Amino acid sequence: MSAKNTCCVYLGEELASYAFGYDHPFGPLRHDAFRKAFYDQSLNRRVDILQPVKTTQEVLELFHDHAYIETVKTKSKFGSGFLDQGDTPAFIGMYEAALTVAGSVCDAIDRLVNKDYKTAFIPIAGLHHARRHVAAGFCVVNDCGIAIEYLRRKHNISRVAYIDIDAHHGDGVFYSFEDDPNLVFVDFHEDGRFLYPGTGDTDETGSGYAAGTKLNIPMPPRADNEMFMKLWPRAESFIRKSEPEFVLIQCGADSIAGDPITHMAYSEAAHQFAVNRLCALANEYCDGRVVAMGGGGYNLDNIAKTWTAVVSALADTRAC
Repeated sequence: MSAKNTCCVYLGEELASYAFGYDHPFGPLRHDAFRKAFYDQSLNRRVDILQPVKTTQEVLELFHDHAYIETVKTKSKFGSGFLDQGDTPAFIGMYEAALTVAGSVCDAIDRLVNKDYKTAFIPIAGLHHARRHVAAGFCVVNDCGIAIEYLRRKHNISRVAYIDIDAHHGDGVFYSFEDDPNLVFVDFHEDGRFLYPGTGDTDETGSGYAAGTKLNIPMPPRADNEMFMKLWPRAESFIRKSEPEFVLIQCGADSIAGDPITHMAYSEAAHQFAVNRLCALANEYCDGRVVAMGGGGYNLDNIAKTWTAVVSALADTRAC
């Protein structure tokens, strides 16, 4: 391995620019809160810091419809109106910001496949609600879906495990790959009866040849670490059966107690536990390759403590 550390983290204002303004829950201070805690805990000594990377429209269109990306480009010039029914406002420069989010995730994939690193973390990423043809839930593009398509088409890696522990169901990933038997999907989320997007019931297990390859685990409001860890073995066993070639995890911090728009009660220990377990699993099946994406989270203190706990787990060579 050519790098001095086994984990890389992407930091930079180009990533922070994916934000909807200071008065919006998904604002620019999310990146800064993580970065400050990252340096305060001296995590820069345990991982390599990489600059964000911008990709191309062609890569976005591995997942997204061409017409939709053209709409994003147009609205990006003027920054007015919405890309969906009212959750995702346009902002000037959003196209370039989306290129950077997706580009940093794809660059991390390249580096792990090339064995420069074993694990990677991209804080402003994990935009799991956007569909192939439309934005949704603060997500202009779906870098998770792009990552899955990129693994298949650039690196010929078909068996991908996608794990999502954000409070919101990763509906943009689930429905885009619902009939894909090679994507193993595991999602712990607040029950859709209480939280956007209202999907992810236990009976949603995949369709057609992919029936049984998707595991949705809706959690009641105030679900805590004890409940999460009690249910985790079921998820891990489910993932192991697929013998994945690559692991993606969306680490939304909005499932931590005190988030202003959700009702969950995990602590950062739940996220650290999940990442530790996935790193151990990845060591068995796919050379330790784990890309983690920040996801949601709208309490800055929660973001700081949760994403640093994730990075600490990714950098722990005993687990990874």
